[in-house]
Amino acid sequence: MDTVQKALWYVETHSRQSLTLERVASAIQVSPYYLTRAFAAVMGTPLMRYVRRRRLSEAAKQLAVGATDIMAVAIDHGYGSHEAFSRAFKEEFRVTPESVRLQGHHHNLALTEPIAMSTPPPSQLGSPRIETLPPKRLAGIVERYDCESTAGFPKQWQRFAPYLDLIAKQIGRNVYGVSYNFDEEGKFDYLSGIEVRGRIELPFGLAQLDLPEQKYAVFSYDGHVAEIRAVLATIWSEALPASGYEAAPGPTLEKFGDQLDPATGLGRFEIRIAVQ
Repeated sequence: MDTVQKALWYVETHSRQSLTLERVASAIQVSPYYLTRAFAAVMGTPLMRYVRRRRLSEAAKQLAVGATDIMAVAIDHGYGSHEAFSRAFKEEFRVTPESVRLQGHHHNLALTEPIAMSTPPPSQLGSPRIETLPPKRLAGIVERYDCESTAGFPKQWQRFAPYLDLIAKQIGRNVYGVSYNFDEEGKFDYLSGIEVRGRIELPFGLAQLDLPEQKYAVFSYDGHVAEIRAVLATIWSEALPASGYEAAPGPTLEKFGDQLDPATGLGRFEIRIAVQ
């Protein structure tokens, strides 16, 4: 997987932390000089300028829906003072944070959306193992996407991360991404969450999802989590047809456990496809 794709993944999954060129370069194991040259050559903009634009764009979205505390928005997106945030915001959008909150929309702003991470599909995946999973109850954050908007997944996972180990009746520390409720236009719901036991009171903004007993073809992959779209493409186009199993209507599960390093995105994860 190339340097730029790793950098994009790291930025989107750590955007609420203090990000510097040195920190991103260290996380993806290249020099700051190399990362600067590579990112600018591929994307046409310096990495830290992209980081700043992404942060301010997400802040603008919060302000447009009526965030009550501008300082809280500033801190949430890496700024230590109202003055520094307002100055950067006005330089980027030519309007103040207060005016965006007042107008209640961001249609007049040139926002920078997350860049979809795309890598060549893995050369091959091994044959899947077949498992029948008993009913599961998951709790987490749910968002609606279409096939062209999945670049927002890392941001959703970042929002869920603070809830890990804080949800009542949590079972283990494996986390799951679940794609379900597909419609004819390719839109679907995506849950990022964890397994729980029984019905529980959830913090505001979280939802429960009950999965029935289902047989799955389970594909394991060693690599970087940002390659997951390429892995899914390979499963649907090659690996699943070659397995001899037929897909069934049902959710697709992504399982991330201790074998995946959340700091670097490297390790092993599993994709479960419902089969008949």
